[in-house]
Amino acid sequence: MRNLRIIEHISLDGVIQHSADGGDFRHSEWTVPYRTPAGREAMLAAYGGSFDLLLGRRTYDLWSAYWPKAPGSPMADGLNAATKYVATHRPESLEWGPFQGLGPDLVGDLRRLKAQDGPNLILSGSSTLTSTLLAHGLADEVLLAVYPVLLGTGKRFLAEGNPPVSFELVSTKAFPSGILFNTYKAAGPLKGGPGHHEPKEASK
Repeated sequence: MRNLRIIEHISLDGVIQHSADGGDFRHSEWTVPYRTPAGREAMLAAYGGSFDLLLGRRTYDLWSAYWPKAPGSPMADGLNAATKYVATHRPESLEWGPFQGLGPDLVGDLRRLKAQDGPNLILSGSSTLTSTLLAHGLADEVLLAVYPVLLGTGKRFLAEGNPPVSFELVSTKAFPSGILFNTYKAAGPLKGGPGHHEPKEASK
């Protein structure tokens, strides 16, 4: 069975968008001033030595325009070698491989994919797909690289209206640049949510 890990670069106000993507987002370089060799090594370790990718179509298109032409590096080599499982209505137009298009039963396909043997699955970017994974309990871990910025606009980590869920902190690491790497594991429904009752104090 495969582990599915979400990895996102995120602002203090929850923005994970990094490109204009045809819109009017003006902060596409907001992570650049905080990039360091130590952070790059930590992110590479978070991906692991062998992994496959789970991507929404917009993120796939953005990455396919860059990574196949990028200079050789551990990250570029890993991303280019990984099988890309892509949520798309146009699988015939995929070119950056190896790849496999996911069908209209996205949740069912993901459950079957997780049940197979193979390397762990990594999702990064792909805000719409991230919300789907969290809504259906498909994410085993979430790593948030938290940057000390407020952006005020842009696509956020979780879509409005997603069901609330709880996570447990697994580890945290601070970098001199101000970035925090926080890793969480899924812990079920929201604690303190509807139907939750705190235990009554024992009678004295």
